[in-house]
Amino acid sequence: QVQLVESGGGSVQSGGSLRLSCGASGRIDSINTMDWYRQAPGKQVELVAGITSAGATNYADSVKGRFTISRDRAKNTVMLQMNSLKPEDTAVYYCTAYISTSGGNRYWGQGTQVTVSS
Repeated sequence: QVQLVESGGGSVQSGGSLRLSCGASGRIDSINTMDWYRQAPGKQVELVAGITSAGATNYADSVKGRFTISRDRAKNTVMLQMNSLKPEDTAVYYCTAYISTSGGNRYWGQGTQVTVSS
């Protein structure tokens, strides 16, 4: 089991910045990737950014060049720095951890609201 706790959401005007953090506990040594997903009202959940245990990153096209995912191994924390925010970035953001063993399991945090006003 992995427990995830997000923080850092809030409200900001278009063009502003926010930094999300996700603290992990439990089977952290078994985590293969940690990702940020988001779900906007009336839309499906979408992958925003991910980082592997080796440090490789990937981003959704819609956030490339604006968002940066990073990891602090010592603090078991993954961060998402979001710059140049747009109203379409408004969503609930979820931190997830994927463990590939035992058939694969993805663990989800409780989510944090990000609201960008124009």
